[in-house]
Amino acid sequence: MRSVPLWALVSSGCAPVFLIMGWLVAASLQGSPYDPAAQTISVLAAPGNSGSWVMTAAFIALGFCHLLTAWGLRPAALAGRMALAAGGVAALAVAMVPAPSSGGSLSHGSVTTVGFALLAAWPVLAARAGTAVPWALRPLPSLGATAVMGVGAAWFLVELHLHGVAGVAERAVTTLQSVWPLVVVLSCLRASLRDECSS
Repeated sequence: MRSVPLWALVSSGCAPVFLIMGWLVAASLQGSPYDPAAQTISVLAAPGNSGSWVMTAAFIALGFCHLLTAWGLRPAALAGRMALAAGGVAALAVAMVPAPSSGGSLSHGSVTTVGFALLAAWPVLAARAGTAVPWALRPLPSLGATAVMGVGAAWFLVELHLHGVAGVAERAVTTLQSVWPLVVVLSCLRASLRDECSS
């Protein structure tokens, strides 16, 4: 089984840090008009908002992290790596097609929907069979990760439609989607270390 380069640990580890720090700093710059429980992360990147540059930079950094991680995840199936890379491109597109200050946007909504779908699907697409496969790339954990992300995305859509806690739901899903690549990389590195110790 091919090993994962150590720089993939850095890229996958930085992804959730950039995302979470991005929305925390952008929300603090935006101040009291912004409601993190009800409003989405994309609202923070809307033109004219105080923290828009921070959230936009966070989306760009997240996109590049996913692209680098996909490149380094050699033990994963190619379809999964491609989906993760495409999810990274979608994050870059979210930065380039921001949500408007008020109202909806078909182009922004389309980009975010594609990004959600790709990042939810990549774990199951990356799965491989075999006893030498790292734990997080095995079919059952991969399917579980995709299922949880899919349920989380459905929850987000329901909350968005009902004008409920869409911000909470989105943060839960995006956090999981940004952390899972790190889990997979750590699993691959652990498997490589175990193989080296046993040989």
